[in-house]
Amino acid sequence: MVRPVRSIDGAQGIDLPALLAANEPVILRGLAAGWPLIAAGRSGADAAIAYLKQFDGGRPIVGYTGDPTIGGRFFYRDDWSGLNFDAARVGLSAYLDRIAAHLDDPDSPAFYIGSTDLDTYLPGLRRDNDLSLPPASAGQTAPLASIWIGNRTVAATHYDLSNNLAVCLVGQRRFTLFPPGQVANLYPGPLEPTPGGQVVSMVDLRAPDLDRYPRYAAALEQAQVADLTPGDVLFYPALWWHNVEALDRFNVMINYWWNDAPALADSPMTTLLHAMLSLRERPAAERSAWAAMFDHYIWHGGEDARAHLPPAMQGDLAPLDPAAARRLRAKLLQRLNR
Repeated sequence: MVRPVRSIDGAQGIDLPALLAANEPVILRGLAAGWPLIAAGRSGADAAIAYLKQFDGGRPIVGYTGDPTIGGRFFYRDDWSGLNFDAARVGLSAYLDRIAAHLDDPDSPAFYIGSTDLDTYLPGLRRDNDLSLPPASAGQTAPLASIWIGNRTVAATHYDLSNNLAVCLVGQRRFTLFPPGQVANLYPGPLEPTPGGQVVSMVDLRAPDLDRYPRYAAALEQAQVADLTPGDVLFYPALWWHNVEALDRFNVMINYWWNDAPALADSPMTTLLHAMLSLRERPAAERSAWAAMFDHYIWHGGEDARAHLPPAMQGDLAPLDPAAARRLRAKLLQRLNR
């Protein structure tokens, strides 16, 4: 049975180390309740739209528009010939006006502005609408703040490569989350194209076809649901799968993405893609042997591989610094380009 995500009082503030150590989703209730954008939203969708338009930086954003028949779910076409929506560069204010024109339309198109950088496209919004987060540690990248705007939409179940703080601002949202270990039971789709940049589950959470996707029943047993109202903040760790439903006629969310890793670290997706090239087609016995290699050199953090060697002999096994990262990239490029 799907269980609710644990909630705590947002008045306690954000303890990022504790959240990361717990490695579980948690809702910080009311943490952002005092933001002016939330106050505007309480006055209605038109007031929230007018508030957002004040910060239109004049740069085109990407607006995603789907036919009413998709039911707000941005996904693939029924015949798998492509995506079931159109993406176009549009003016922010003009696109907000399009949303406003259909607020009371029961057969409205699905409108969606996804993962749009706040500081670039809505400069000044964070002055009064921002979480107080600790500064990034030396060598790490500061959190990236993005905004999501639309009407009643569904972001199909997917994962992010980063940790996430999702702030519900206007309208209600429902997140259904699955632990990373449920990947096989979620029936991931193709690596590309994808509806929003990340691989999505092929299962429609609203009407799962268990004859076609029988293991999804096991995933549901591990699922957690977070129902958010304006002011609530949801934390979930990197690689947790999540289906996101925007439930009202107008919805706004801001999220903060970051990795608890040095900025010099490459994306693990690069490793996965290269493993498809170098490991996947090898015999099972070889793949098993390489699994032991990765366990020794990678999954234990590298300490096992270098502890018995003096520093002068560690070479690529030594802890990474920017210079060592550059050398490894150069070596990889040389091997890939041979």
